[in-house]
Amino acid sequence: MTAKYFIDSNVLLYAGSQHPDDQPKRKIALDLLRKPGLGFSAQVMQEYFAVAYTKGRLGISLEVALENLEWLARRTTLPITPGLVLRATRTAARYKISYWDAAIISAAGELGCHTLYSEDLNSGQEYDGVQVVNPFV
Repeated sequence: MTAKYFIDSNVLLYAGSQHPDDQPKRKIALDLLRKPGLGFSAQVMQEYFAVAYTKGRLGISLEVALENLEWLARRTTLPITPGLVLRATRTAARYKISYWDAAIISAAGELGCHTLYSEDLNSGQEYDGVQVVNPFV
């Protein structure tokens, strides 16, 4: 299982947001989601649902959130494995970042992605061969 680009949950959340302030980012996110070679992780699915379902400001209904999860499940999506957890703990320690950010980076690396689209990490920084790109700047 390989992918070219890894998508973090914030991109998915902007793609589904109905809030007027998010519309410029929504367009960017939707364009990214049309690219071939996308990869995700089970963690991204979890984070997406946790925020989409609870953050009313976004205007994402439960039905739409579940449909989006079904869409993700049909894409290249890396499961959480003991090996991924161990790799993420080493990445977190090496770069002094949170475990959760390290798990995203590690999942991207395991899928062979060299680009990680995320708003949550330092744009331009490379972690173990995975470069972070904030598409919203």
